[in-house]
Amino acid sequence: MMRRIVLPVFLGLAGLAAVATGPAGAQPRGIPVTTDQALVGPVPVEVLANGIVATESLITIRTRVDGQIERILVQEGDLVRRGQPLVVLDSRLNRALLAQQEAQMLRDQALAARAEADQVRYRSLRGESFASQQRFEQAQADAAAAAAVVKADEALLMQTRLNIEFATIVAEIDGRLGAIPLRAGNFVRQAENTAITTLTQMDPILVQFSVPERWLPEIKTAMAGPGIRVRAKADSDTGEPATGNVVFVDSAVDTATGTISLKARFTNADFRLWPGQYVQVTMTPRIEQGAITVAGGAVQTGQAGRFLFVVGPDGTAQRRDVEFVRSMGTRAVVRGQLANGERVIVDGAQRVVQGSRVEDRANPAPAQRVSSVN
Repeated sequence: MMRRIVLPVFLGLAGLAAVATGPAGAQPRGIPVTTDQALVGPVPVEVLANGIVATESLITIRTRVDGQIERILVQEGDLVRRGQPLVVLDSRLNRALLAQQEAQMLRDQALAARAEADQVRYRSLRGESFASQQRFEQAQADAAAAAAVVKADEALLMQTRLNIEFATIVAEIDGRLGAIPLRAGNFVRQAENTAITTLTQMDPILVQFSVPERWLPEIKTAMAGPGIRVRAKADSDTGEPATGNVVFVDSAVDTATGTISLKARFTNADFRLWPGQYVQVTMTPRIEQGAITVAGGAVQTGQAGRFLFVVGPDGTAQRRDVEFVRSMGTRAVVRGQLANGERVIVDGAQRVVQGSRVEDRANPAPAQRVSSVN
């Protein structure tokens, strides 16, 4: 009975062993890995930084004349254009004063005309010896004084007309209005310096950021040439980054942080960038030609430095020492002996050693039979 039971067990184990090893003479499979191409070509040098969106112009709107608010023509948060009326003050008092000053100027102009006529008459009488020199000089002085009074009247009229004009408060720039704490009926005075609202320029807009001072030579070289392109994007923004140009480089390095401050200007017609918003900034001072990039996961660190594995033509892993330069998104810029299009191991490299046979998971090679020699 025991022999009948043991014999099938041994036969089953032999069958399992035959399945595990595969057909006789077949070449064993390589270590499964994932590969990616090494690329050689122009690569932008990118400097990453955190930035804050800032407006180029923030205007606090105040009154320049005393008066009661008659009408508010806009709403809080409205987009307004330069020259658009915002608030109207009661200007009736200034208009009455203007009418009074116009009448006074007409009187003074009449007096000036009479004084000028007297001057002309006494000039002719003096020539005929019918008037003294003193009387002529008095007429001359009266005419000059009357003319000065007319000029003073003209200045007062100009001032009053300006006050009437200032009673209609207009937008000085294109922008977005802030909160308006006052309402129609409030009395405002120039001396109190009370803010009626604020006006913030939204387009174009600035982004302020700082980079380490080691980039200063690159920045100066780029600013002396075509300039520096900058991309900015908020964390919550799902669209493409906004693109602008550096317009300001600070005149000194911050000794406390070892950084240099910069400003970039962006067109912002769609209002993607908002004043006070934090954004991720990518500055590109130049394009590096002939740079080598590989997938970031391909670069490993050993006792002798950075290295990676390349899949050779025979399907074996070959170790290459590289120098890590910088990260560029999901890829790494390296220096080393790599050709364009060579496949580097990204996943599975921890199980690979020099000369190991590997197999790309994305493109597995069929098992090959080894020819036998009889």
